[in-house]
Amino acid sequence: MAGHSQFKNIMYRKGAQDAKRAKVFTKLAKEIVVAAKSGLPDPDMNPRLRAAIIAARAANMPKDNIARAVKRGTGEDSGESYDEIRYEGYGPGGIAVIVETLTDNKNRTAAEVRSSFSKSGGNLGETGSVSFMFDHVGAIAYAAEAASADDMFEAALEAGADDVESSDDGHEIVCASDTLHQVREALEARFGDPDSAKLIWRPQNTVPIDDEKAASLFRLIETLEDNDDVQNVYANFEVSDAFMESFSG
Repeated sequence: MAGHSQFKNIMYRKGAQDAKRAKVFTKLAKEIVVAAKSGLPDPDMNPRLRAAIIAARAANMPKDNIARAVKRGTGEDSGESYDEIRYEGYGPGGIAVIVETLTDNKNRTAAEVRSSFSKSGGNLGETGSVSFMFDHVGAIAYAAEAASADDMFEAALEAGADDVESSDDGHEIVCASDTLHQVREALEARFGDPDSAKLIWRPQNTVPIDDEKAASLFRLIETLEDNDDVQNVYANFEVSDAFMESFSG
């Protein structure tokens, strides 16, 4: 997928998907609930909660919704419980796919994810069946106007990041998973809040597929992302610029 951000290659998200505000807010709220439940309710003392709130603000989630989600996570307001479950499998063209979910019903989610893979001609595997082909790393995103490419590169490397990729679409900073909090804090001090800061699965290598297989794969990813229990989908595909333009258009 030459000419496109590596992140957009692994974290395909169709524009129309993000336009479904209610569904996006539901997923963001779940992450806030789990983050608040897993640590202190103060985002300054809980990196995961801070990252979840930053993502919610970037999506223009109302402050009241964010506050209610924090309260649900701390048990102040009808506490909820979600299980974090990762599914792994192969999609069309033998592309490795990782699906991260937050669910209050494991059986329902497992059945729905399995069905999505089967209908696309793929198959769901065991945990660990494809994750060895990915690196679990920290990823921080800034808008292009936040800094020049040179300034972001210099600041990110000083903060301990491993890689920086800048384009007209923005800046993508990659770091080791255990340094995400440190790198994010250093960049925040200089450039303000990022658009997002979280752990992702980054493929070690990408696999080129033809347009027909790519269309089937993107339909699978879209179906998975349309599921309220699915938080993130990662895949190690590579497609042509022409296909991306025709599909996005």
